[in-house]
Amino acid sequence: MPRTPHLTLPDLTGRRALVTGGSDGIGLGIARRLAVAGAEVLLPVRNRAKGDAAVARIRREHPAARVVLHDLDLASLQSAAALGDRLRADGRPLHLLVNNAGVMTPPDRQTTADGFELQLGTNHLGHVALVAHLLPLLSAGRARVTSQISVAARSGAMHWDDLNWETSYDGRRAYGQSKIAFGLFALELERRSQAGGWGITSVLSHPGVAPTSLLGARAEIGRTSDTPQMGVIRWLSRRGVLLGTAESAALPALYAATSPQARGGRLYGPDGPGNLGGGPAENAMYRPLRDPAEAERVWRVSEQLVGVPVAPAAVV
Repeated sequence: MPRTPHLTLPDLTGRRALVTGGSDGIGLGIARRLAVAGAEVLLPVRNRAKGDAAVARIRREHPAARVVLHDLDLASLQSAAALGDRLRADGRPLHLLVNNAGVMTPPDRQTTADGFELQLGTNHLGHVALVAHLLPLLSAGRARVTSQISVAARSGAMHWDDLNWETSYDGRRAYGQSKIAFGLFALELERRSQAGGWGITSVLSHPGVAPTSLLGARAEIGRTSDTPQMGVIRWLSRRGVLLGTAESAALPALYAATSPQARGGRLYGPDGPGNLGGGPAENAMYRPLRDPAEAERVWRVSEQLVGVPVAPAAVV
């Protein structure tokens, strides 16, 4: 059986954390560990039944955990705006934001409520909109924003001629683009925060490869059974060969979000061979994420697509 590397989190008492995609898989592991460390965890979910089950599981293991459900569908810009409205009306600063939710390679091209290709719209643009609407609270909390990307962002490029893959859909390349775009946005967030004194630290993480729901059966995207890759990943993970586990896959984001040693504008992932499994460590920045001009372009186009400026005082 594989052994999960140990990671001790600092005391997070008095901190407020928001985790997307926290109703199952890696996100649930992240939310649970943050709650155990003392944080008040906001859990915005698309499926309330799954959210209730996640909260019940956390509280069953840790009765004192403070976990609050909210509604959020990242495939809807209106939903992201509504959550931002609710939290800004509450007025309490946010100290940690873990942008973890995502979808991967639906069997056919699908679109969000706003007409974007589903992976671009959910993995990237939905999170951009969420950050935009929460930025005043993040700035007030001098927050650390951790954006979960993927080993799929190691290669490829932005598909600028057809961002929404309307003429030549390739699910895997579209997934890679969504993670490249999100990584570039997160790095530009760090640069702009440092230049403008926003008080926000933006870091990247990736989970390596582990048996999570991303490649499993997901009725909501039309996948009725696990992908063929899922069986191989489970087999290797159970034997501790090369890949990580669902538990170890949560550690890079937890390290990036909470460690005093984690630095803005850096990428954290597993430390094993190929950075596919193991304990959390700083990884070399992926080549498609190294061009600041490309990051600035992603930022500008993303603002246009979501229709919200990303700046601390832009949303009132």
